[in-house]
Amino acid sequence: MYKLVVFVPDEAKQPLKEALFAEGAGAHGAYSHCSWECLGVGQFLPGDSSNPHIGSVGMIEQVDEWRIEMLVPDVFLEPVKNALYAAHPYEEPAFDLIRLEDIQPRT
Repeated sequence: MYKLVVFVPDEAKQPLKEALFAEGAGAHGAYSHCSWECLGVGQFLPGDSSNPHIGSVGMIEQVDEWRIEMLVPDVFLEPVKNALYAAHPYEEPAFDLIRLEDIQPRT
């Protein structure tokens, strides 16, 4: 089991979540479509060879972004990563995949 943590701008939050859920993310025991989210501020500086979705090359940008967390069962890891890259608007999406101890659902 993994925990996926991904950062995304507001307009892309729901489409990204739906794409991840469709590939099996957010499943835990008898529950599906499980996630946690909070709003924060991301910062980045697009380099000369970048093609930023938000901001301009050479200018530091700060953006309101959602931090979304959800579980990803091992069998869905590759399809979920593929969906993340396909559905996320950023050229280089910021995300973490954290390996978890075996979780034994109670349902």
